[in-house]
Amino acid sequence: MFKKGDSVEVLDEPIKGNVIAINNNQITIETEDGFPLTFSAKQLVKVAGEIKVSNFEAFQVQKQKDRPQKKRKPVVKPKERNAPKMEVDLHIHQLTKSVRDLTNFDMLNLQLDTAKRQLEFAINKRIQKVVFIHGVGEGVLKEELHYLFGRYSNVSYYDADYKKYGLGATEVYISQNG
Repeated sequence: MFKKGDSVEVLDEPIKGNVIAINNNQITIETEDGFPLTFSAKQLVKVAGEIKVSNFEAFQVQKQKDRPQKKRKPVVKPKERNAPKMEVDLHIHQLTKSVRDLTNFDMLNLQLDTAKRQLEFAINKRIQKVVFIHGVGEGVLKEELHYLFGRYSNVSYYDADYKKYGLGATEVYISQNG
């Protein structure tokens, strides 16, 4: 199958060379760099004449493809650009481990204190949009939140995106003056 002088390539390796010795199933080649290497006949392929793409070239292309590509920054869609930067979930089970010892008044005050603290945080950190998720319920928390937001001169509020939150959320816009 192989004879001395044949031009060969190693399968699955970027090695080319010429056959210099044959010993049964073991073929010794001299690489293009002048090193003698021995392979089994199954590991070699004869290069006959002019081929367009060698194993060596295919290996180089594969090596380039395997190289990590530069990470592309995700393009922010206009809809997402206007998305709220901060969400505050005021559902009581998000704010406390147990509601067993809490009255409705205590729960409402915990929710309002959390809302006020988060609103103050957003104002201090210059976050322009905050969504307060209050749920639908009887509307008591929603009314209290609207009363709280109305006490701030730099805050306007409106129902949050219906598709995302339904009727259970209010979006607050904080104007950044100075």
